[in-house]
Amino acid sequence: MTWDEVLSPFKDTAFYKNIIEKVRCEYAENICFPPEHQIFRSLDLTPFDKVKVVIIGQDPYHNAGQANGLCFSVSESVAAPPSLKNIFKELKDDTGIIRTRHELDDWAKQGVLLLNSTLTVRAHEPNSHKDLGWEGFTDFIIKEVSEKKEDVVFVLWGAFAQKKAPLIDGTKHFILKAAHPSPFSVYRGFYGSKPFSSINDFLKSKNRAPISW
Repeated sequence: MTWDEVLSPFKDTAFYKNIIEKVRCEYAENICFPPEHQIFRSLDLTPFDKVKVVIIGQDPYHNAGQANGLCFSVSESVAAPPSLKNIFKELKDDTGIIRTRHELDDWAKQGVLLLNSTLTVRAHEPNSHKDLGWEGFTDFIIKEVSEKKEDVVFVLWGAFAQKKAPLIDGTKHFILKAAHPSPFSVYRGFYGSKPFSSINDFLKSKNRAPISW
């Protein structure tokens, strides 16, 4: 199946068309991120039939040059934000991999769906688009992946992402929970959680190719 096939029932609704109209107005009247052509980049880079891992974020980075349509990822032209630095520190501690690229498109192309719950944001105003309706759309994506696929790893970092657990069938999939990698919570269970090796151990146990982190 393709994303177009999976999402067409939702995209045909008045609810979705209303989201898109609100987003068009926001981009016309304000500086918003990510760039308009990158709003659906997580879906563009990770086809539905390739999804092996879903990492759920909240909303895009809100400063210039950061957001690129993939949760936690930033463009190479800017410094890594604190959460991304902490993810890379845990990656090194967990696997020994020292990652220098801030752009996570290589993860996405291997089947890691890097999905923010809200897909757009107004510049310098975090969570400013949380009421546009995006969450209905991204919740639908999570449910469809859960219902139509098997043996997917859902990564729920922090309280916000963990509220998505009821959308996921835990009997078919591996739900990995830990604290959020932000500086405010990283010492409450993110460091030492070994998510990257845990993901690959699960994938290998299901005879699926591990992720090259």
